[in-house]
Amino acid sequence: MITKESEAHLFKPQADPIQLNRLLQLCSANLPVGGFSFSQGLEYAVEMGWLTSAETTASWININLEESIAQTDLAILKRLFIALNNNDLDGFSYWNTHLIACRESHELLLADLAMGKALIRLIKQLDSIDITPYQTIIDLKEISFVSAFALCAYVFKLDLTSAQSGYCWTYIDNQVAAATKLVPLGQTQAQNLLFELTENIQKIIEKSNDIIDDDIGTSLPHLAMASAWHETQYSRLFRS
Repeated sequence: MITKESEAHLFKPQADPIQLNRLLQLCSANLPVGGFSFSQGLEYAVEMGWLTSAETTASWININLEESIAQTDLAILKRLFIALNNNDLDGFSYWNTHLIACRESHELLLADLAMGKALIRLIKQLDSIDITPYQTIIDLKEISFVSAFALCAYVFKLDLTSAQSGYCWTYIDNQVAAATKLVPLGQTQAQNLLFELTENIQKIIEKSNDIIDDDIGTSLPHLAMASAWHETQYSRLFRS
């Protein structure tokens, strides 16, 4: 039986509707940043037979989330948010440079910079957003997608946890979409993967937020090699 108390909880908003829509917009597959042009090494991993099922695909994505995304991208996303909140544009630039230096292959670097540039180009053209206070960031010669994502999330008035969660979703969504074509996976398998992988997001975010400056960054040799070898893969669907 539904009581008044449970009914009130049922209909209580968990987030501001406008902020939720801004988060959905920022994480949408329709966002014109070119993320789905890159497989992030997954295409070569399939070619080598490392990924042959939903289970091995889930393992690949989870390891990348826990050991790379959490250890580098999400940890620095937190610092970028702090820099923006403190109007510390030099600090923002420092962490942006750190991010770029952490990319382990030319392909991973290309994807990061191409998507970052595209997102900055987009935010400059949004009529409802005033980016004048952040012109120093806009004018950076090279900007990581993580940095551009942090800036967009901040000016969209999203909180840090929402931004980190949304960033994880964009990565998971991209990888599952790529695996659906490459492994291949069925549509139902892909949806089950999305449920499974997102179950770990809270733990991954908590891990990233506990990382100290000196522990930021990690190396995943298989990911780096798969990404580098993808550049010379004979036949491929994704950009290199």
